[in-house]
Amino acid sequence: MTVSADLIRELPKVALHDHLDGGLRPATVLDLCREHGIIPPASSAGAVADWFHTAADSGSLPAYLSTFERTVAIMQTAPDLRRIAREFVEDMAADGVVYAETRWAPHQHTEMGLTLEEAVQAVQDGLDEGVAAARASGRHVVVGQLLAYLRHLEPGDDLVEIARARRETGVVGIDLAGPEAGFPASRFRAQFDLARRSGVRVTVHAGEADGPSSIADALDCGAERIGHGVRLVEDIDGDTLGPVAERVHRERICLEVCPSSNLQTGAAADIPSHPVGRLHDLGFAVAVSSDNRLMSRTRTSRELTLAADAHGWSLEDLEQVTLTGLEAGFAPQEARRVLREEVVRPAFRAARTG
Repeated sequence: MTVSADLIRELPKVALHDHLDGGLRPATVLDLCREHGIIPPASSAGAVADWFHTAADSGSLPAYLSTFERTVAIMQTAPDLRRIAREFVEDMAADGVVYAETRWAPHQHTEMGLTLEEAVQAVQDGLDEGVAAARASGRHVVVGQLLAYLRHLEPGDDLVEIARARRETGVVGIDLAGPEAGFPASRFRAQFDLARRSGVRVTVHAGEADGPSSIADALDCGAERIGHGVRLVEDIDGDTLGPVAERVHRERICLEVCPSSNLQTGAAADIPSHPVGRLHDLGFAVAVSSDNRLMSRTRTSRELTLAADAHGWSLEDLEQVTLTGLEAGFAPQEARRVLREEVVRPAFRAARTG
């Protein structure tokens, strides 16, 4: 039986893969452009939304990533970062997301004098404000931030050190993002090794603009989750798993799948043929997220609705995907256990009996 979009919006959701600089509200883009004397891409919020979606609908990851120059330019002060982080939580809560991790690259946000630590604190202040407001309105939400290295920049230990110092104050791990082909994760092996020794969790973008070898490289460097990972299907023949796919399956490596953005970057042709259905059917650990809500004009509930409609997912399938994401989350285990037992499972139980 098809699960309605309305029900999916109401059900609790998990968003493991959502970029802070890819999820600005169009109205916020307009406000901050005007405040900083920057010419906006369009003159109304609706037209701004159209511009980002069209510009990102490029068919390649590098062209898709070029749209972020617009958002990063207006994310250079503490008040701007705090506002955008607060609105991130508000938008997640409004979409029924109860567990979210927002990823962003602090190195891109120091052009107006912020230090990395100040930028991270500004984002944390905004997240804390958003969580407090959500809980005051009766919404239970857990949010953390992931600090992202960029593949094409030079490696350094700074983000791992910040993440280690802030493990108890909102930073739940590190990420590796940016142009994938030609920039292997192994360039950052020393940083991932330091993260592992420091108790800092690691996720890596791989298997979107490059194939299974990119995923293997990320795993060899210590990735605990894979951002996207959809080209893993190139290592699968029917029901036979190749060595990389077998490793991902055996080790229950969570794939952070974002269907709509994969269409825009050329990693998939359409939702019915998107690998998320096949990967789920084969028993891989799959979680579904929105990636960049502004560029893809989407939200987590829409991504789940698209996948459920195209691949015939039942309530049980949606619950499995949600619990998989929650299990793979990097926030403290007790916080995730409470969400699982007191929010997610009761909600799905009620949906099945209602």
